Amino acid sequence: MKKTTAYQKVASYEAKKNEVKKILLLYSGGLDTSVMLKWIKNQYQAEIIALTLDIGQQHDDLEKIKQKALKLGALKAIVLDAKDEFAENILAKGIKANACYQGDYHLSTPMGRVILAKKAVEIAKLEKADCIAHGCTGKGNDQVRIEGYILTHDPSLKIIAPVREWNMDRNEEIEYAADNGIPVPTTKDFPYSVDDNMWGMTWEGGEIEEPDVISPIEKFLTTYTLAKNAPNDEELVTLDFHEGIPVALNNKQLKLAEIIIHLNKIAGKHGVGVVHMFEDRLVGLKNGGVYELPAAHVIIKAHKALEQYVSTRNLNELKSMLDIKWGYMCYGALWYDPAMQAINAFNDWVNKKVTGKVTVKPHKGKVEIVAMQSPYGLSHTSFNNNEGYKFNVNASAGFIEIYSLQMKLANNIQSK
Repeated sequence: MKKTTAYQKVASYEAKKNEVKKILLLYSGGLDTSVMLKWIKNQYQAEIIALTLDIGQQHDDLEKIKQKALKLGALKAIVLDAKDEFAENILAKGIKANACYQGDYHLSTPMGRVILAKKAVEIAKLEKADCIAHGCTGKGNDQVRIEGYILTHDPSLKIIAPVREWNMDRNEEIEYAADNGIPVPTTKDFPYSVDDNMWGMTWEGGEIEEPDVISPIEKFLTTYTLAKNAPNDEELVTLDFHEGIPVALNNKQLKLAEIIIHLNKIAGKHGVGVVHMFEDRLVGLKNGGVYELPAAHVIIKAHKALEQYVSTRNLNELKSMLDIKWGYMCYGALWYDPAMQAINAFNDWVNKKVTGKVTVKPHKGKVEIVAMQSPYGLSHTSFNNNEGYKFNVNASAGFIEIYSLQMKLANNIQSK
């Protein structure tokens, strides 16, 4: 195993060898966590319980992942269904905030880490584990999110981040897996990895991280239809919102998690929600990613349109600024910061009127808002029995004269 620099543990919460007896491993079944299950057993001589969270993964086979963990030596493997809690307590806040970061990345992984850390602490207590291990790298955002949130819930827990410790690159991990008989989905010919939940799939690795190379999406975006292969026929989809949250899809009332899961298939069929980004990571690096976010993209676009329809211009302007701040804080591992809680309270108030129906048209990789209705809509046709506002056009000329006064004065003075 090649090491460039020796990793030194400087934080008080980092577990040392012979210090912990039972470790809860956040297990995805991918390259990193599969390799580290065996590595931790060898290095720390501790019992390992594997925890896999069911948060509506769009591609993963969770039972297969569970059996793999047991085969690799986990004392116990747990698959915990947290779909409804994830949707109703985490994603609902993201929907009200029009969750986006530096474009159309709808923050699927950052919000997934919130529920993952919370459940990890709960299960660690139940299983009497004194340490939690994760598969995040030392150059990524997720180490900050997971460790920060774990310590927010329980500062007494110890944490292990093997990828920081062993300093193997991906090719060396693949070789380690081959040498130790560990089956992994990543190979030298398929260097891509994915974080998967109902809100989106985050793809990294290989050409994705090279800004001057076009990502070969045909190789890895295999869950849904690529836009170029999407149906030629258009499709209309309706979403009913109540106080900012979707409550019905195509006039059928469903739980939020069910709406998201069903909408993924509908929008995914049309190639909607594929986003290529080169983003600013929390730790200071810039990095490429490709995201599959079919339902998230449709819901955020529909919610934002309805919210703007029922809100005044000033409220929309203020909300858009706070949405950006919310997105940066969510991405930046500050879910429990008081500022975030204050923005969420503001969003709850704004969304009391975000009730109504939105009709969208997903087609060939795009989605358009084609119709909206709401009892709180501020369209001029929403009043006076659809006859419009009682608008006095005689007042228009006087308004123009006053409204343009300073602009006229400034230009007249400048011209003199």
